[in-house]
Amino acid sequence: MLTWVDCLSLSELTADEVRAIAEHEHIGEMAALELGNWLIRQPDGCRFLKRIILDDIDRARAHGDVARAAKLKLVMQHFCKTHPDNPDADAPGTTH
Repeated sequence: MLTWVDCLSLSELTADEVRAIAEHEHIGEMAALELGNWLIRQPDGCRFLKRIILDDIDRARAHGDVARAAKLKLVMQHFCKTHPDNPDADAPGTTH
């Protein structure tokens, strides 16, 4: 039986990226891992995942959670660095 850690290691995502998906979609981490793993392989998947993280940053800021917003910015930076095929990797929004 595969554990969550096993599945994570087989994906192209980090635990923080998976948590951002789970937060955005209001789903559990395993479902978020499955969704993210599928999305990352779709033509516009990187763009969609970037939008999820940016939405989470905006939500954290709107709730005054500066620490969460800062952590999510680091998640975004890492995502863009590790997924260079992302067409928006150098977009102004990445310094959001």
